[in-house]
This record gives sequence, C-alpha cells and structure tokens, in this order.
Amino acid sequence: MANVLEINGDNFEAEVINSDVPVLVDFWAPWCGPCKMIGPIVEELAGEYEGKAKVAKVNVDNNQDLAAKFGIRGIPTVMLFKGGESVNSFVGLKSKEDLAGALDDAL
Repeated sequence: MANVLEINGDNFEAEVINSDVPVLVDFWAPWCGPCKMIGPIVEELAGEYEGKAKVAKVNVDNNQDLAAKFGIRGIPTVMLFKGGESVNSFVGLKSKEDLAGALDDAL
C-alpha cells in the first residue's frame, strides 16, 4: 500500500479537500469482506494514477466522524473528490473499470 494514503480526521482536509488533484477515497473496515475484495483494486489504481490523482483509504471504525460527515451507510463506499467536493460515489464492490472511469472523468 505504498501509494495509498491513510486518511483520518487530522489529515483529511489537507490531503483530500485541499488537494490540487482528484482524490479517490475508499471508506472501509477490516472486518468487511467486500472491502477486502476491493482493496487490491484500490492499490492497483494508486500505482496507475500516481502523479495524476491520489488514492486514499479511511477506516470507518477509527474515523466514525468522517463516515458520519459523508453519510457513509454501507461499506465499501468509494468517493471521488475534486476541488474539495465529492463528485462521484460508489457503494459496494465495484470493478476496476468503474473506478478508473470515474478517475478518468475527473482528470
């Protein structure tokens, strides 16, 4: 996970809201089966989009305030932020193609 940022309440604003590139944020939990399945996809995207976009993960168990702020009701939820705003979101297991397409649209 070298290219995947670990996001929490302390660095969310700096890394996501104030980012000058789009940020794909995976809201997940260690006990969530589908989260474990989407994890490798998120890691692949981090490598493929390095320098063009950021890819980050938020552990909802440790960051319940962020999960509540963005209305996360089911995980995994992947949200795409651009210019400090959420521009797209996906709930549940999604394909790499779906997530890459959203990133491409934001670039």
